[in-house]
Amino acid sequence: MSIDEAKEVLRIEEEGLASVRERIGEEFLQAVDLIYDCPSRLIITGIGKSGIVGQKISATMNSCGTASFFLHPVEAMHGDLGMVQSSDVVLAISYSGETAELNTLLASLKRRCAKIIAMTGNHQSTLAEFADVVLDISIPKEACSLGLAPTTSTTATLALGDALAVVLVNRNQFQAADFRQNHPAGSLGERLKVQVSEVMLTGEKVPQVRNGTSLHDAVKELNDKNLGAVLVVSEQKQVDGIVTDGDIRRFVTDLVDFVVTPVREVMTENPVTISKEKQAVDALSIMQRHEITILPVVDSSNSMCGILHLHDLLGKGEFRFLL
Repeated sequence: MSIDEAKEVLRIEEEGLASVRERIGEEFLQAVDLIYDCPSRLIITGIGKSGIVGQKISATMNSCGTASFFLHPVEAMHGDLGMVQSSDVVLAISYSGETAELNTLLASLKRRCAKIIAMTGNHQSTLAEFADVVLDISIPKEACSLGLAPTTSTTATLALGDALAVVLVNRNQFQAADFRQNHPAGSLGERLKVQVSEVMLTGEKVPQVRNGTSLHDAVKELNDKNLGAVLVVSEQKQVDGIVTDGDIRRFVTDLVDFVVTPVREVMTENPVTISKEKQAVDALSIMQRHEITILPVVDSSNSMCGILHLHDLLGKGEFRFLL
């Protein structure tokens, strides 16, 4: 009996989602335009179950490139309203549209000139009247056998929030690399699936000196960039060698004159490199095999593209070779 009941719940929720899907129209596009054109942030607010769903929608938006935060209606009326800017867009969620705490907040938000998008199941509600755009989340019935607990309605609200987030992902041309940058604490396996070009340091961040530079200047560059190594490159930006902290220590013991000694006499020639098209897991394998922590990144002609540090692969605090 309980299995049949569970299936019935899912059937009712499926019907609710289908109902919302069929009604998606111009209002949805208007909501997307408001959020996309917003120069600051999307504020999501609601109370009770709607608030919990709103927090999840806000988290999804942030992961996918739309700056957002959740504003609790009660806390807002006790000082947090100061977080709201006139350029923000508000997404207010209430199935009935008559939640007193939320509508009290919306009156204040309206005075701040914030644009308001409503998610409600009642087009004739106070919330709908406050809103610039109304998204219809009405459903045929709740899955709760008593018809009281928000079930189908919260599922429909969450799904429509996901639809907004995904459409905005495409509108913003948000890429997998952008998503990974928003998840720096993700699993090591996920981090190692990226291309080297996505995690390497480039431009001014790369410690480098020209071949023929004095060892003194190379050490200065090594200290300035603080990566533990400096690349030695030709006029054509080809990687001729690398000088590491270890190289410097060894030559200090030999009392080398840093001012007159050219860096090419100290560098390791033809260092191990990697192509920027390779995956991060390939870089980690090379570092492990050669027991190094710095890897120059080059193109097909051996020209320098960037530099990769073990920390860029494993993250700060995870400095270790894999066994």
